[in-house]
This record gives sequence, structure tokens and C-alpha cells, in this order.
Amino acid sequence: MVNVSVFLLMCVLLIILPGPDTAIATKNTLTASKKGGIQTILGSCCGLLIHTFAAVIGLSAIIVKSAYVFAVLKYAGAVYLCYLGVKTLWTLKTIRSLPPVLQDETQVDHKYAHQSCFKQGFLTNIMNPKVAVFFLTFLPQFVDVSSATFVPFLFMGLIYTAITALWFVFYVYLLDRISAFMKKPTTKTVIEGLTGTILIGFGIKLALEKAH
Repeated sequence: MVNVSVFLLMCVLLIILPGPDTAIATKNTLTASKKGGIQTILGSCCGLLIHTFAAVIGLSAIIVKSAYVFAVLKYAGAVYLCYLGVKTLWTLKTIRSLPPVLQDETQVDHKYAHQSCFKQGFLTNIMNPKVAVFFLTFLPQFVDVSSATFVPFLFMGLIYTAITALWFVFYVYLLDRISAFMKKPTTKTVIEGLTGTILIGFGIKLALEKAH
């Protein structure tokens, strides 16, 4: 039987803990406005839904038990996070090297960024094998494994995804509301620089993870 209150509390605590999804949402909200942040969230949640259904039908168990599959996903995800981090730092360096007028135009005319925000959120989530490990180690703690687990697993996965969406929508809207401060040249430079560095750090950390 699922202990709903404990499950919900653990979900909230785990979701608000900063990770790659937070870094990507922050970067895209600052560079591509609220729309970019929301699209990033949709991508991340789609990745979570796939992990949910994979856990339900047992594919996650295969990923965790197979060192080869785990390694492939791990390194693919690590490379992608490092790529996003380097790209963020490189773009920041390029923009800062332009004259002030062109810097403003570059940051305002950023419509093309919306096209990749969903993909960034989706790939960051789907290529992280630690999410598969999380679902297989976290969800069973709230289910009676001696009975049917399909519906409880599915229910908890959907609840976790919904809470994730709600939290990040709030987070993106909060960033957007204080955008006047966040988008000041100095503030934005510091935040994007930190975000790029954090993404690279998450990529390296993911690459060093071992299957359990």
C-alpha cells in the first residue's frame, strides 16, 4: 500500500533539489524567455513519462542490470550535458565580444532558441540512466511487491511527473517575473557562466557514475 503523504513529501524534496533539469531550465528561461523555459519543462516531463513507462514494463531493469546499456546511455548523457555546457560558455563568450548594441540585439532576437529548448530538456532527461535507477529504487519502497505493481508504479510515476511539471512551471515564472534583474548584462553573464560550468560538472559526474 502506498504511503501517499510520505511519497509526496519525498517527491517534492527530490524534485526541488537542483540538477541538470534545473540548469537547463534556468539557461533557456534566461536566453529564450518564459516560452523557452516552458518548452524545456515539457521536454523534461516527456522524458520522465518515457522512464515511467519503461520502469512499468521492465525496460529500466534491463538498463540497470546491463553494464553495456547503462554505460552507453551514461556516456551519451554525459557528452550531451558537457556539449550544452561548452555551448553555453562559448555563446556567452561570443556575445560578450560584440559591441553593446549588437549584444542587446543578439539577446532580444533569440527566437531560434525556442526550436531546441524542448529537445534539450528531453535529451537531458532521457539520456540520464540515473533516472532509470531512481525509478527502480525509489518507487518500490512505496509498493507492496507481493501484489500487482503495474498500476501503483504507473500512478506514482505520473504523480512524480506532474509534481515536476508544477514545480518547474513555478520556477520558470519566478525567473520571468524577476527577469529585469536576472537579465542585466552583469547578472546574466554570471548566471550563464555558472550554468555552463554546472552543466559540464553534471556531465563529468554522470560519466564517473557506476552501475549498481
